[in-house]
Amino acid sequence: MRIDKYLKVSRIIKRRTVANEACDAGRVSVNGKVAKAGYEVKIGDVISIRFGEKTSSFEVLSLDEHVLKSQAQGMYKVVT
Repeated sequence: MRIDKYLKVSRIIKRRTVANEACDAGRVSVNGKVAKAGYEVKIGDVISIRFGEKTSSFEVLSLDEHVLKSQAQGMYKVVT
């Protein structure tokens, strides 16, 4: 699954266009490397996102195409 779609489906970022723009701006990295919007996410990857001065990291636990809002947090584990 593309990283921009994963960020939207897991509800880490609310809109796919915003996720795509964050990737293009270099604010999203996977396993320590800057990731483009087309990067294919795998289970076990650690995604880091910079929101201004704050950086949040998430470990990918599942890659589901469609998830209910109540189950979206089960797709990842917050690392920091």
